[in-house]
Amino acid sequence: MQDFTPELKALRNRLDEATGYLRITEQKERRTALESEMADPELWSDQDRGRRVQKDLAAVIEDLDLHVHLTEGIEDAETLVEMALEAREDSLESEISEAVKSLSGRFDDLELRSLFSGQYDEGDAVCHVQSGAGGTDAQDWAEILLRMYTRWADRRGFRLQVESISEGTEAGISSVEFVVRGRYAFGLLQAERGVHRLVRISPFNKESKRQTAFASLQVVPFFDEMVDEVDIDESDLRIDTYRSSGAGGQHVNVTDSAVRITHLPTGIVTSCQNERSQHQNKDKAMQMLAARLLDLEHQKRDAEIASIGGEKLVVDFGSQIRSYVLQPYQMVKDLRTEHAVGDVASVLDGDLDGFMESYLRWSRSNANS
Repeated sequence: MQDFTPELKALRNRLDEATGYLRITEQKERRTALESEMADPELWSDQDRGRRVQKDLAAVIEDLDLHVHLTEGIEDAETLVEMALEAREDSLESEISEAVKSLSGRFDDLELRSLFSGQYDEGDAVCHVQSGAGGTDAQDWAEILLRMYTRWADRRGFRLQVESISEGTEAGISSVEFVVRGRYAFGLLQAERGVHRLVRISPFNKESKRQTAFASLQVVPFFDEMVDEVDIDESDLRIDTYRSSGAGGQHVNVTDSAVRITHLPTGIVTSCQNERSQHQNKDKAMQMLAARLLDLEHQKRDAEIASIGGEKLVVDFGSQIRSYVLQPYQMVKDLRTEHAVGDVASVLDGDLDGFMESYLRWSRSNANS
């Protein structure tokens, strides 16, 4: 039978490392504190606090349970090896091999966590897709990107909610703002911020010529409550109401309940049309404005690395982070990490994890160099 000692030793080493970056000792203490807080009968008198404690406790329990399952998995594999050696039973080799392979894959997924180092990486994200150069093709491309991120969110069990959308002049969309809710949504989506280029035979060109189109994605952290770092003066705001339109589904109101907020000093505009009332739409738009203003503050503090929102680039030739080529060959290539995939259809269907992992490793490498 194969000697599994090196593989099992490697898994034990990876478990020790996970115990460190998951902060298991600290998490056990935090679980006790959060459970005591959850038992407080006054907790839900403050809805924001109640939701925050509930979310924090769920994340802590998830990490602790994962650590337990990995520990038990390694122990089970070690027991199988002992049984096989004692009974001289080679038939268990395939079962042991499969267990080791499965555990290794789970550690691969988990070790991405060690690449997150930002203050807001674990939280939700506000995303803004804007069509750029390329006319109707660019607006169609912006809609394709929205569908791509929607399918990526579905794959990961995240929830994506469109908050406002502007239809294109002939097809597609001019812009869309959406919130992605899920653990590490912001940390993962940072890999996607920037300009995306599409090269294809244009369905809008009568001569079937190849067309290049551009759209950008901006990503900032989303906060369930206003953050202390952002001070918004109401006198700096222009608040407009209008009738909801676009892909909002059955919950979009037909009254003038949609809200658009313009921050006059910076020119930042946020809008929301997806909630049931004007008041709720205003609150959500204010949350997104706070996120955008915080992003701006971080860029001012550290313009070199633009630590929260990334660089703002012209959405045109030469500024792309990634190219999606459908003609004359098929390839999706990230120009920062050199990660490339030939199956364009799978990428557009939301298979983005390889690009995100490559970006996180590339970003960590650059930070350490």
